[in-house]
Amino acid sequence: MDTIKSKYHETLAATVIKNLEKRQMEGYYCPTVEDAEKLAFSFLKDGQTISFGGSMTLEETGMLTALRHDPSIHLIDRSTAKTPDETKKMYHDALSSDVYFMSTNAITTGGELVNIDGTGNRVAALIYGPETVVILAGMNKIAANVDEALSRVHNVATAQNCIRLDKKTPCAITGACADCLSPDCICNQVVITRRSGIKGRIKVLLIGESFGY
Repeated sequence: MDTIKSKYHETLAATVIKNLEKRQMEGYYCPTVEDAEKLAFSFLKDGQTISFGGSMTLEETGMLTALRHDPSIHLIDRSTAKTPDETKKMYHDALSSDVYFMSTNAITTGGELVNIDGTGNRVAALIYGPETVVILAGMNKIAANVDEALSRVHNVATAQNCIRLDKKTPCAITGACADCLSPDCICNQVVITRRSGIKGRIKVLLIGESFGY
């Protein structure tokens, strides 16, 4: 069964990668976390400024830990901020970083990236700013089309993130999206990346496992 699943992941990833290429984004299939981490670090150069957006995938894969322990780079790490103003400055500084790490809430088989954000710093960096954007995503993030991707984000990812963040939203209570406008709503920006204006700026590393929400 594992062999069949691995072959399925490899085949599906090849389809997504082909479609990413049509949209001027680079796609890679990494069977394991170790493969993904090795590839991700191959994009980095000594002395570069690196930043990242909030991501359970980066946490679970150990990518954040690896970045935090790399002395050859300058990491803008918002977890070290001591005040709200310092956090705000780091958000702004991240937009000028050389490489920005993140995951994506969903990705379609057609190669579109679908993201919903609360603060907006993550999708802002995806859209514009950092020279390179490196996205790590488990195969569980793939959806057939934009509609299914949006449904996945609203009904799977957002509810779990609201529970994690202790948000008082309908989805945190019921597990289902209510299309709310509550004070704690984190569905503030909906961004569909259908194409990269700069060829190769966005690099998507598809990992043959499940990570994040």
